[in-house]
Amino acid sequence: MTEQLKRTLTARDVAVITAGTVIGSGIFLTPGNVLKSAGGSVGLAIGVWVVGGILTLLGALTYAELGCMRTGAGGLYAYIRDAFGPVAAFAYGWTLFVVIASGSVATLAVATGDNMAALVPTITPFGKKLMAVAMIGFLAYINLRGTRQSTTVLAATTALKVGALVVLIVALPLAGTGWSEVTAAWPVEWNRLVVVGGLAGMVSVLWAYEGWQYATFVGGEVIDPQRNFPRGLITGTLLCILVYVLANLGYVAGLGPVALTQSQTVASDAVGRTFGPIGAKLIAIPVLISIISGGHGIMLTSSRVFHAMAQDKVFFKALGDVHPKFGTPANSILAISAWSLVLAMSGSFSILLTYVVFVGWLFYGLGGLALIAFRRSDPHAPRPFKVPFYPLTPILFVASALVIVLNTVIGDPVKGIIGLGGAALGIPIYFLWQRSRPG
Repeated sequence: MTEQLKRTLTARDVAVITAGTVIGSGIFLTPGNVLKSAGGSVGLAIGVWVVGGILTLLGALTYAELGCMRTGAGGLYAYIRDAFGPVAAFAYGWTLFVVIASGSVATLAVATGDNMAALVPTITPFGKKLMAVAMIGFLAYINLRGTRQSTTVLAATTALKVGALVVLIVALPLAGTGWSEVTAAWPVEWNRLVVVGGLAGMVSVLWAYEGWQYATFVGGEVIDPQRNFPRGLITGTLLCILVYVLANLGYVAGLGPVALTQSQTVASDAVGRTFGPIGAKLIAIPVLISIISGGHGIMLTSSRVFHAMAQDKVFFKALGDVHPKFGTPANSILAISAWSLVLAMSGSFSILLTYVVFVGWLFYGLGGLALIAFRRSDPHAPRPFKVPFYPLTPILFVASALVIVLNTVIGDPVKGIIGLGGAALGIPIYFLWQRSRPG
């Protein structure tokens, strides 16, 4: 089998992968919780979405420069490896495989079955499990058949879900009456509780924006990466920010602030209130497509990390192979699909994901620090794209990542210890792996 992935992706494809991975179920479900954290203040909640988008953009700008300097496969894994060594990089890749990527795919697969109930009310628990299995199997097949074909399918599903959000953004303000129920856009008094609530909402918002960093994993397959990768990553991120902020304004128009804070399925509830039960049922279709599309993006991109780890000889050798016909890291795709399926069927993924997924932000912060390290260690390296306002941009991004990690550790020490401990488990596993290698 060949060992190198072919460069077939354009800037448009990178933008599609970015938006397709970010826009999953979060924007259809979480805005009510964010508004609730903001104490029902619409202005504060929208401000949190805007600031969260800006912090996300800071990360995308930072990684855009990194993608110009390190153009091989693996993205963030490779940035951490080259800046801080193979142990830290392995800890990230290990956590990504065991919980973060696989648990996210498992979560979305189970959500696929659960959301089918909106279209097929008679679906049984067994039927929901079958839907989860079918979703993972379908995505594995699509990703195996070729990167170009997989990205084309992702582009189609991304267009559908963005189109559905655009319809909500336009239709809900025109037909909804929720804005008339807004009595005070901003908190009457700014105090510690308001700040704490805003920060809690910010954590939820940054979770909703998460996924843009997955696009770095396919850097080794981008044509002219020093030009196309930054353009695609930044474009995709800006699209997500615009859609998220406008969608939240639409939800307020459709539901009103009080009902929005009480809603766990804001898109369905807003459409149902404004256009009736038929509209609420129809919106379940793009929500379902969005969930599947999010899983698609994660499987497409994360498999490249495990491929890079195998080529570094720190993971199963077979995962470094490239399919001779389809040009994809087929074994890596099958491995993440199989483990995601195990987690989905076991039901334990939600516990694992809850305790470990926040640790991803520790590694995202390391990615930001990697840029600073490369600027110092390799100041004359070609950088067709340079992050604006350096070093402020990466520093602010690193700080936001640190806030998420510390907020979790301080707010729930048990979760923090388990999550950090699970990631740290990758360190002894790395050395055991090295000892077991022949020669």
